[in-house]
Amino acid sequence: MQTIILADGAFPKNEKLLSILRYAERIVCCDGAAEKLLDFGREPDAIVGDLDSLPENLKVSFRDRIFHSADQETNDLTKAVHYCLMKDYQNITILGATGKREDHTLGNISLLAEYSKIIGNICLMTDYGRMDAVRKSKNFESIPGQQVSIFSLTPETQITAHGLRYPIKERNFTSWWQGTLNEAVADNFRLEFENGCLLVYRLW
Repeated sequence: MQTIILADGAFPKNEKLLSILRYAERIVCCDGAAEKLLDFGREPDAIVGDLDSLPENLKVSFRDRIFHSADQETNDLTKAVHYCLMKDYQNITILGATGKREDHTLGNISLLAEYSKIIGNICLMTDYGRMDAVRKSKNFESIPGQQVSIFSLTPETQITAHGLRYPIKERNFTSWWQGTLNEAVADNFRLEFENGCLLVYRLW
């Protein structure tokens, strides 16, 4: 079963993501995102966070599904991920994690790499594309002409790509811009590497 974590960033506008929300089997909201989901017409299955942005009336209405954490060392998204881990939810899509403050956006994207250590299948989707964190060589579905960007979190990681327009062979990316704006040439591509973590972004 797929679990959606809805963060309290910009609410999705892309119809693809709105459809995911409409038909999601399970939605876990980060704190104030619950109010946005209700405005959309869905109820959250769980609300997780420090509750600093959840209206008082919703704290009462949904007291049976609120999981409060006052831990100030983690953000609400991380609290929601840990809740999913506790429940053994292993197929997770994060929505609403970008689109407002840039520091929150960068923090949430970097946290995706941390989450991939503990969750079997997790990705982050935005109105523009999908971001996956991978820790071993992998094949990715694509369409010819699809824009692909690769971010290496460890400069010592050596990367080889197959099925992308611009060659990558035993390459180390020492800065985040170096693997951006590539392009798929077929219906899949492959990234080969050992050790480290890659963030792989595919434009819709």
